[in-house]
Amino acid sequence: MRRIMVLGSTGSIGTQTLEVIRANRDRFDVVGLSAFTRRDDLAAQAEAFDVADTAVGAEEAECLVRDVEADVVVNGITGSVGLGPTLAALEAGRTLALANKESLIVGGDLVTVRAEPGQIVPVDSEHSAIAQALRGGAREEVRRLVLTASGGPFRGWSPARLAEVTPAQALAHPTWNMGRVVTTNSATLVNKGLEVIEAHVLFDVPYDDIDVVVHPQSIVHSMVEFVDGSTLAQASPPDMRLPISLGLDWPHRVSGVGVPLDWTTATTWTFEPLDDVAFPAVRLAKQVGRAGGTFPAVFNAANEQAVDAFHAGALGFAGILDTVAAVIDAHDAPDALTRESLAQAEDWARRTADELIAAR
Repeated sequence: MRRIMVLGSTGSIGTQTLEVIRANRDRFDVVGLSAFTRRDDLAAQAEAFDVADTAVGAEEAECLVRDVEADVVVNGITGSVGLGPTLAALEAGRTLALANKESLIVGGDLVTVRAEPGQIVPVDSEHSAIAQALRGGAREEVRRLVLTASGGPFRGWSPARLAEVTPAQALAHPTWNMGRVVTTNSATLVNKGLEVIEAHVLFDVPYDDIDVVVHPQSIVHSMVEFVDGSTLAQASPPDMRLPISLGLDWPHRVSGVGVPLDWTTATTWTFEPLDDVAFPAVRLAKQVGRAGGTFPAVFNAANEQAVDAFHAGALGFAGILDTVAAVIDAHDAPDALTRESLAQAEDWARRTADELIAAR
């Protein structure tokens, strides 16, 4: 019986995690839950799973991680506020099932220096796919990682056409059902850029050896290419419960958690090169990833402000990446990477993005 703590339990990852646990009560026991604002939903979850220890807010979640014994902490928090709970989980020696990509993007070395080998298990479908494929060969046999992207709702659109995108269109993702920020990031491909940074940090693979390919069907979740020319791909229908279940009991699989592909039906999978002229987010993410320090945090924070402005009608769709690039160009990184310098850089990035947006 594995003792599971779910942070961000009322969000998309959190609720799906609880679905997996509910179907496998003989295997998993919930010992802690945290949320941010949905207190009534949190209380209902605590009652349903007989959980005495709950928390509301990021700082309270950190305390929960430290004070309550757990085998696995699922970090399903959205945004860079998830960094504190991630560090707390690692310092407490818990296995970290990580869906909060901002922890790695913003935290970088602050996270990796605290993590023991195998302590972080990725829950993002792309990184879970890579982790599964990497079991097929030794690290020195890896030539490159290939992350797949659905291409979002605007695959094939020209820059001129993208300039007319509305918030409602940006939220109409063809495959996944996600929150506003993540769905918009998928439309701009910022989400894929963040995942490239995350892959670099998680698997210690150089940026030059991480590629992105557009795969609209979202069946192949990512691939690992080896030095002998072979490629291992992980394929399954788009369902987050599969990578979540692996996060709960890595490297063991949970029977019946997902529906397998139907190999009796004719189907076609396509792969296309990324158009980095219309969608420069991946190229920009690699730039800030190579720069390191606080640059990835600035990239993420400026993007969050620009996404909010886009949905408020204060910024066009194309202006999201224009704003992010301008903030990055204006950034002077501090000498040391600390939680304090990260917080200061994020605050500066948000203010600078707001000023640039207001001046447009």
